[in-house]
Amino acid sequence: MSKKKLVFSGVQPTGNLHLGNYLGALKKFVSLQKDMECIYCVVDLHAITVFQDPIQLNENILETTAGFLASGLDPDKSIIFNQSSVSGHAELAWILNCVSRMGWLNRMTQFKDKAGADKEKASVGLYIYPNLMAADILLYKATHVPVGDDQKQHLELSRDVAQKFNNDYKCKDFFPLPEPLISKNISRVMSLRDGTKKMSKSEESDYSRINLKDSADEIRKKIKKAKSDSEPIPDDIKMLEKKPEALNLLTIYAELSKTDLKKTIAEMSGKDYSLLKAKLTEILIEEIAPVGKEIKKLLNDKQQLKKILLKGSEKANVIAEENLKNIREKVGLI
Repeated sequence: MSKKKLVFSGVQPTGNLHLGNYLGALKKFVSLQKDMECIYCVVDLHAITVFQDPIQLNENILETTAGFLASGLDPDKSIIFNQSSVSGHAELAWILNCVSRMGWLNRMTQFKDKAGADKEKASVGLYIYPNLMAADILLYKATHVPVGDDQKQHLELSRDVAQKFNNDYKCKDFFPLPEPLISKNISRVMSLRDGTKKMSKSEESDYSRINLKDSADEIRKKIKKAKSDSEPIPDDIKMLEKKPEALNLLTIYAELSKTDLKKTIAEMSGKDYSLLKAKLTEILIEEIAPVGKEIKKLLNDKQQLKKILLKGSEKANVIAEENLKNIREKVGLI
């Protein structure tokens, strides 16, 4: 690795990658690999903070890898691997568990959201997984991390942990304080059925999301049924904020057409949502349908996907072990 900016990011292998994953993460990953050193990880250890069917998890790891590749990630330009294949993630996570503070974790809002009302039944892993996320990043001394709104708090924790380690072990600047890379255009893609909820594979209705493996016909049906509004499209962003489903469709269209949201609203204002839906359907089919076809094609050769992950893990492990050697010395481990 050169001394260029180093990016690290990961995607959980929960299956059924969708438009939110594509616009919020994968598309950004592809853009970053052109100018920076990039390490992209299928974070399977994060996935098991809630129970996963082992057979399904195995399939999801390969499907997420296929999604990386189909979206344009190049294993010759970026390191692509699954988290559990590099044991340094777990080792550094334990060290950082001993650096991180309970009070910091108690402030993590995502645990409260995911654990629900009965926090006593949540796994310990779900509670401390922000420390594992910090280990993922710091293991490679990543300088930049692409994040959405829901992960900014965890990146702040990573910075706090890095700073405390540097201070505790008197090794100023040993761990860089990772900087967030936040998309200027879109940070969240919302449900097609409820614009107040993030697009998610866990939502019951498949019509709430565009899956990356959806066919052109499926995309067409889902956008046609997407909730919008009976009134013409307003020209004021403040009025649209009161119509979250409509704003979501405009935001997705702006992102896919590489147009500023304000320009998109100006272009569409006064028009019926049927026109927006027609244009959005066309651009989604053009961009997403080929990705879905490529995912299905890649999944026909799972051995090749495993080879790509193995090659990536070998590259990642070289960096991880070199850094861990120094970390162990700093901590006083033999």
